[in-house]
Amino acid sequence: METMADSRTYERAPAVEDRRVEPLIVTEDVELLDDLLRLCAAAGCQPVVHHAPPDRKAEWEAAPLVIVGDDAAARCRGVSRRPGVLLVGRDQDDGNVWRRAVEIGAECVLRLPDAESWLVDRIADVVEGVGRPALTVGVLGGRGGAGASTLACALAVSAARGGHRTMLVDGDPLGGGLDVLLGAEREEGLRWPDFAASKGRVAGAALEESLPSLRGLRVLSWDRGDTAVVPPEAMRSVLAAARRRGGVVVADLPRRIDDATVEALAQVDMGLLVVPGELRAVAAAKRVASMAGMVLDDLRVVVRGPYATGVDETWVARVLGLPLAGELPEEPGLLASLDGGTPPGGSASGPLGRFCSALWERVLVAEAVS
Repeated sequence: METMADSRTYERAPAVEDRRVEPLIVTEDVELLDDLLRLCAAAGCQPVVHHAPPDRKAEWEAAPLVIVGDDAAARCRGVSRRPGVLLVGRDQDDGNVWRRAVEIGAECVLRLPDAESWLVDRIADVVEGVGRPALTVGVLGGRGGAGASTLACALAVSAARGGHRTMLVDGDPLGGGLDVLLGAEREEGLRWPDFAASKGRVAGAALEESLPSLRGLRVLSWDRGDTAVVPPEAMRSVLAAARRRGGVVVADLPRRIDDATVEALAQVDMGLLVVPGELRAVAAAKRVASMAGMVLDDLRVVVRGPYATGVDETWVARVLGLPLAGELPEEPGLLASLDGGTPPGGSASGPLGRFCSALWERVLVAEAVS
C-alpha cells in the first residue's frame, strides 16, 4: 500500500447508529471486480458497482468510500474532488499509476493482493462507522469464587438498563457460561466455539446481531460442549469487533494470564480486580494483580466482605497498591433471585444494582470528559 496523504478526512458516523452505508466501486475489469466483491463481503457489505462514474454527481459525492479500478481511472477524470477515493489494481510495475491517481484525486494507491487486509479494514471502517470505541471493562477474580462473574454480569445488566449499547464477553472457558448466570442458556445465538477459528477482521454488526440477547444486552458465552480454548487471534478479533460498535463492553476474565487473556487485557480500558476481605485472598490477588498489571495500565480493586479481623477495603487496596473502585455489597437472597430468573444486578434498587449504577456514573462521566 502506498499512501498519498497521512490524514484521512472521511466522515465518521457515531458508533451508536445503525445506519448502513455502502462503498462505490468503479471498474469494468471482471477479475478485479471479483476480488473487490470478495473483500467487501469479508467486510460485511454489498457495494454499489458502476463501470464509470455515476451520472448523478450526488451518488459519487455521498458514497462513504470510492474504489476506482486502474481500468476506470481515465473515465473518472474531471469528477468532483472528494476524500475517500482509492485507486486499486494488480500491476505491481505500473509506472504511471501515480499520475492517474493525481488526476482523480485518489488518496491511496493499492496493489492487490498485497493490500487486501488493509483494504478490508478500510471498507469495514466506513460501513460500520468509526466512532468512539466502546468503554471496555475487564473483571478478574483475586481468587477462585471471588464473585468476578457475578459483578461482570451485574455491570452489563446495569449498563444496558442505563440505555448504553452493551456487550458481555465471557473470557473464562472454565467458568460455566455467563449465559447460565443470566438465564439465557436457551436463547438462540452463537457461542464462543463458533468464533474459535476467527482471525483478522470480524464485522462488528454481524457479531452483535449473531449473539443471544437478554435484557437489552448481547452476551458471548460458552456452550455446554467440550471446547475450552479461546485462541489469542480469536480473542483479539472478537473483542476488537465488539469495541468498534461503541457503548460498553464488559469482559469476564480468568485469573490465569494466558495468551488469550493477554490479548483481552490489551484492549481493556479499566480492570476491576474482585478481592474478598481475607488475608489468603489478598495474597492470591497480589499475584493476579502483578501479572495483569504487566499489560493493563488501569487496574482497580473492588473489595467484598465479610472481612477478617483487622481487614477493611482501604487496607486491601493499600496492600495491593491499587486504587479502590468500591466495596461490593452483600445482596441477601441473590441465589434465590438467580433461581427465579433475575440476573445479578437485575434489580436497580438492590445493593448490587445500586453499586453498579454508581460505578458506571463515575466511570462514564470521566470517559465523556476525557
